[in-house]
Amino acid sequence: MKKIKSISFVLLFAISGLTAQAQFGGLKDKLLKVGTAQGAKALGVDKFLKQPAAITTAFEDVNREGEKMPDFNAKAKFQPLYLLPKNPDGGFVLCEGFYEMTNKSYCLKAGTFAPSKGDGYMFAPVLGPKEEIVVAILKSAEKHPEVEQHDIQILLWTIIARTKFADYAGPVKLTALKLLTPKQLTQLEGGALGILPFDVMEKAKDQLPSGIKAVFEAENNIRQLVSSGNYTYADMEKYAIIAGMAPPRADVPSGIWTKHPDGYYVRYFPSGYSVTKVQVYVPKELLANGNKIVYDAAGDIACPANTGSQRLAQTNEPLEPNYSTKLVTVCNPK
Repeated sequence: MKKIKSISFVLLFAISGLTAQAQFGGLKDKLLKVGTAQGAKALGVDKFLKQPAAITTAFEDVNREGEKMPDFNAKAKFQPLYLLPKNPDGGFVLCEGFYEMTNKSYCLKAGTFAPSKGDGYMFAPVLGPKEEIVVAILKSAEKHPEVEQHDIQILLWTIIARTKFADYAGPVKLTALKLLTPKQLTQLEGGALGILPFDVMEKAKDQLPSGIKAVFEAENNIRQLVSSGNYTYADMEKYAIIAGMAPPRADVPSGIWTKHPDGYYVRYFPSGYSVTKVQVYVPKELLANGNKIVYDAAGDIACPANTGSQRLAQTNEPLEPNYSTKLVTVCNPK
């Protein structure tokens, strides 16, 4: 019975994909013929511009209350975060002290600059229409170590670009099927966009502020690549990552600490967008009265103060962990 349901599900998406392609093909032809902003508006293209981003997290979502400058506890010695007890639902059960981990991270904003030296990053939650899907992918990836980080990044870029699942083609579709449930796959259709023709793109960009144009164009290029089924990681990266460097903000230096809503302190040191060193400080009084505090990075974003840089989704997956070492702190979480 399960096998029949699975086949029916795949056939349903295949048929819906063909239908969507036929419908969008007609729209595309009309847009190419019209070629004017007025015609684009008449055919509903203005709605594309009003669609909310898949992930909306911005620096305005950072709570800076309780922040500490980089010299806070400057002489502290950090222990491996990944040696802390694992929580059954994911993440690590915190004990008092200082901990760090170099983990996989992911870009969540196409058409922006990669992290650079001097950028200040602070904690913010994953927010937006596709927040549940993004968190689900990061949590599912922990259980599927066989899925390459590059493949997961392509899937995230595809979602950030608001690509319809009916338009998925090539390896990214296989990644989505492996990491998401059938119900979650259907949620990829909501708020998704089709591919805008070149002429309409040019007209649409004229209506956008300069800081948003690059993101809008990058997302459309990613949608085109995904639907073609013929792309490499380098092809995707070319559109997602802008060459160069965004100037850092002086009021948010690299190494600044954010006070997390759960009471501990966290800071981020990205190395590019795919690797981040995270450091956590857990005050002794936070764990008074047997409080259990869990560090679960799957819902966390290292958010740049500079809006031209990338938001970085964090994970619970350490890179090159050394499990032969031991914690110095006696850790007995309840």
